[in-house]
Amino acid sequence: MSDIAGLRRDYGRAQLRLEDLDPDPFMQFKRWLDEALSAHLVDANAMSLATANTAGEPSLRTVLLKAYSEDGFVFFTNLQSTKSQQIAENPSVALLFYWREFERQVTIAGTASRLPMADVARYFFSRPRESRVAAWVSPQSRVIDARQMLEMKFDEMLKKFGDGEIPVPSFWGGFRVAPRTIEFWQGGTHRLHDRFRYQPDGKGWRIECLAP
Repeated sequence: MSDIAGLRRDYGRAQLRLEDLDPDPFMQFKRWLDEALSAHLVDANAMSLATANTAGEPSLRTVLLKAYSEDGFVFFTNLQSTKSQQIAENPSVALLFYWREFERQVTIAGTASRLPMADVARYFFSRPRESRVAAWVSPQSRVIDARQMLEMKFDEMLKKFGDGEIPVPSFWGGFRVAPRTIEFWQGGTHRLHDRFRYQPDGKGWRIECLAP
């Protein structure tokens, strides 16, 4: 087995102080996301999504953030997938953004809810044509015999739709995660990282400093 116990590096790119933070966590998130986008970080909008079923069995995967506002953070997916089934059972989820190059993390705990069909359709029709076809092809999270099955089905659906419109599959949709807490983490020297958690207090947001 490989010896990985000694793998480590110190963090010291930046510091995060209370006076640096925007009182609105969504504006603070925008600030950090914009910096990641401006730096052309690969998949800057990628986020880990943690879900669990009613038995408490967790599941984790990476999805792409497609929109955000004060109402929450939005992603799209197959509604028959494991993530969608677990959200239907237990809407409490967590999100994690990790921007390694900036030594930053944002962690969000909240409640996921289905998006209205109008929002789903608006996004679906903005996708490249091949991506819309792929949404029809993949029985997400289900066992398949081989990748070739997907490729054959993809070619079949391309021919079926031809040059016509590709409708939104009935089994495809999106979710919005309304946050209960939002935490900003900045790596610090000697493992003394900077952590601040936003929680709603009825009128706005309360900011708490957390030990690393």
